[in-house]
Amino acid sequence: MPELPEVETMVRGIRPFVEGRRIVAFRRSPCRYRSITLEPAPAVITRRSMSQTVVAVRRRAKRVVLELSSGDAFVIEPRMTGLVLVADPPDRAHLRVEWQFDGNREHNSLWFWDSRGLGTVRLLKPADSALVLGEARLGPDALEMTDCQWQARCAATARPIKVALLDQKLVAGIGNLYASEILHLARIHPEQPADRLSRSQLSRLAAATLRILEDAIRYEGSTLSDGSYRNALNQAGSYQNAHCVYDRAGELCLSCDRARILRIVQAQRSTFYCPRCQGAKRARPS
Repeated sequence: MPELPEVETMVRGIRPFVEGRRIVAFRRSPCRYRSITLEPAPAVITRRSMSQTVVAVRRRAKRVVLELSSGDAFVIEPRMTGLVLVADPPDRAHLRVEWQFDGNREHNSLWFWDSRGLGTVRLLKPADSALVLGEARLGPDALEMTDCQWQARCAATARPIKVALLDQKLVAGIGNLYASEILHLARIHPEQPADRLSRSQLSRLAAATLRILEDAIRYEGSTLSDGSYRNALNQAGSYQNAHCVYDRAGELCLSCDRARILRIVQAQRSTFYCPRCQGAKRARPS
């Protein structure tokens, strides 16, 4: 489930304990469940990363990036159920890899934990990092999009705006949960064609994106009923308490207190919206 706010929270949580530290061990943990994608082979990762210093910890879209003094970078993609932690993981059974650092500080290990094995951990050379994280693969970050970028990118696709928001090449970092919350705050119907959004709607979309994502980061992400997301210290986020529409089908809208939240399926994903606050989609001209 981790989306931009959750991954940003992970990055901010691990940075004080990882940045500037020298790697003294890299271990693949024994796990009898579905294997994560780990590239290259563990022995190669160990050889290339041993004694390297983590010079920067940053986020790119929904990925955690550990930049090393060699120029290589670990790119960690949590996907649905992956967690990057400095505290002990939720359990040892789903622990995937461990980085151990020099010194004797409060947290000397970094863990990647993944209950479903959908995540990826890659050690990339500089040229490969540029390809994987560059503009050919990922659009501008959702927290950095300008009004002009929103206008240009939405004008280029006739897909429903909710579906377009999930396209990481259009805008990087927004996932299913926050797309519904953003569109509700912006008062935009999720089935509205992206290229039919008015200038005022685009302005509201840009503002709502910043508001929702920044608030979610401040509350350290959303931990849903399955409890799958935890922050870097293995603690639950609290933004789920502020959700207005996500997973609230049939309940009264918290904004208008009149209509009930509807659920539809778009691109095989659940979308939640208020039919009163978000109006009807505009018909495309014939």
